[in-house]
Amino acid sequence: MKYLVLILVLLCSAYASAQNINRKQLLQDVEILSSDVYEGRKTGTIENKMAARYIIQRFQNIGLTFYQDSFKHPFVFKNKSGENVNGTNLIGYIKGRKKDVIVVSAHYDHIGITNSLINNGADDNASGVAGMLAIAEYYKKHKPKNTLLFIAFDAEETGLNGSYAYMKNTILEESRIKMNVNMDMISHNNKAELYAAGAFKTPVLKTVIYGADKDTGIKILFGHDEPKLGMDDWTMQSDQAAFAQKNIPFIYFGVEDHKDYHKPTDEYQNINRDFFYGAANAILNSIIRIDKKLTNIKTK
Repeated sequence: MKYLVLILVLLCSAYASAQNINRKQLLQDVEILSSDVYEGRKTGTIENKMAARYIIQRFQNIGLTFYQDSFKHPFVFKNKSGENVNGTNLIGYIKGRKKDVIVVSAHYDHIGITNSLINNGADDNASGVAGMLAIAEYYKKHKPKNTLLFIAFDAEETGLNGSYAYMKNTILEESRIKMNVNMDMISHNNKAELYAAGAFKTPVLKTVIYGADKDTGIKILFGHDEPKLGMDDWTMQSDQAAFAQKNIPFIYFGVEDHKDYHKPTDEYQNINRDFFYGAANAILNSIIRIDKKLTNIKTK
């Protein structure tokens, strides 16, 4: 009997160690950011700025600090009509024991209103922002080996403008940035599959994050990162592209397109909540492994 009790204790401990994400807060962040009040968070709108204020408030509640004099890092880009648009990246900071930097990122903008309907972007990409905030919350309580920058990029939907603007004007020496972990659409999949793109260019990442999905209820699959795949190569299709162009190793976590992608039906009630919780834990577990093995992670 005592051996059975011991086994149960060990199993419960293993499960608990794999589930480090605050589920209630994770889901609350998605629900709030994808509510109608933010009208799809289109860059340059008042509602986008409102979403930025919410994220900054969460940064403050978690206890993140800003690296320079503000969480806000504004930039200007031209839209398809040649007009200047103001965007704002949001950056929180946790100092590690080393100066090497891992950038953990997710874009917070979406496509706004189309045909008089709000595109709330619950999966795209309120989910990624919520995941990033949950990971920041974990690391505020568990000091990382490497320094972490948590960046909520703006203007991803208009051509990755926020991430490219950041890499043109980094708030710290570019040479310190050793890795980017980007999250874009991590809450909506009916097959419990989460893709990790980036190991084609940096094969050692498969070894580093192997097993990160254990006891999470989801499966990490590698792929969508080979040039021969054409449009199925996701390397340049989200904010990790700005890092990939600089030959900085990256992992892009995301799901394959679903029926609600870029549609008004991408609503909070349509995400897969259990999958999302499992995905967030698997991504956190991956980052924990990356933080420990960062010096071994090199592109081929």
